[in-house]
Amino acid sequence: MRYILLPIKDLTRAKQRLADRFTQAERTELAWAMLEHTFAAVAAVKNIDGVAVVTLYQPAIALAERYGFAAILEREQVSESHSVDFGSRELTARGVKAVLRLPLDLPLLQTADIETILSHDMQPAPSCVIVPSREGTGTNAILRRPPALFPSHFGQNSLPKHLAEAEIAKAQCTVIELPRIALDIDDANDVSVLLATEDDSPVRQWLLAHSIHERLTDSGA
Repeated sequence: MRYILLPIKDLTRAKQRLADRFTQAERTELAWAMLEHTFAAVAAVKNIDGVAVVTLYQPAIALAERYGFAAILEREQVSESHSVDFGSRELTARGVKAVLRLPLDLPLLQTADIETILSHDMQPAPSCVIVPSREGTGTNAILRRPPALFPSHFGQNSLPKHLAEAEIAKAQCTVIELPRIALDIDDANDVSVLLATEDDSPVRQWLLAHSIHERLTDSGA
């Protein structure tokens, strides 16, 4: 079996790096818009056996249930890496052989991007597929076979850390460039990059509807 895993934090404290440009209510609304966008893209993927969320956030659990996604309930939320590794172990215990972790802050994500990653999934294990961030140092998507092949190191310079772990695990690792997955929303510059595209994504439309472009221009972003 092969699953997609979506780690979800408490969105009432989402996107703190945007605190100087957005109110907390706006950051939560933006994060929810990206969550809904991700759920819709993931739900349309055909060549997987299931989707799971790992979270404590009740609104996300309720939405996951409406989509038919499995819910892995955390006892605590320590970090992104902790959540992903916990969810991966739980899925392994349920017989899942490969897990694709996707974050929720990919505003340009399309179903075709996910299926491209899955098409690079290699058997037999151990193997992994990684999609770097726009800066080329982060990990915006990672598929591991088996799911707990090596520990997660999400955050600054996660890409070289994950590549080093793959080497230690003697895993065949494929790195692929996918521009839509490469853009994640962490800071005001990322928001400006998204607004500069001509993509008609729901997240970009939300930003335009809230006049974010004018606000960023006025603040010098």
